Amino acid sequence: MVSEVDLQEVDNAVNQASKEIGTRYDFKGSKSELSRDDKVIKILADDDYKLEQVIDVLKTKLVKRKVDPGYLEYGKVEPASGAMVRQEITIKEGVETELAKKIVKAIKTAKLKVQAAIQGEQVRVTGKKRDDLQEAIALIKEQKFEQPLQYTNFRD
Repeated sequence: MVSEVDLQEVDNAVNQASKEIGTRYDFKGSKSELSRDDKVIKILADDDYKLEQVIDVLKTKLVKRKVDPGYLEYGKVEPASGAMVRQEITIKEGVETELAKKIVKAIKTAKLKVQAAIQGEQVRVTGKKRDDLQEAIALIKEQKFEQPLQYTNFRD
């Protein structure tokens, strides 16, 4: 179980959101802007209302590009020069240790015939039967953790 983001799709969504902000009527004369550096999206807006509008546009573009907004971790809103506001949004990748421990605990309390182990930023689940592994995946999907998860390297 891993948590990975396609950064190219995030970049495309940021570019589309920037274009939309540049052409929308309610942003006419606004200095609002959106940029991405590695795993941080930086938003600069005229006021809190415009900041919320920019975030909504960004979320819409991310969903259209099949990137779950659950990967975004919002920083605090800071004042910027000229009565503007700034916010940084971090893109969370990898399963954090705390979340990994919750996943392993959930699997162990369910008493499934699988073993779960934390390996770096992922949780590795091994079992003898495919049905047991599918049961473990279904259990984790039911839990609805705050971070989106993918299930990779699934084989017999």
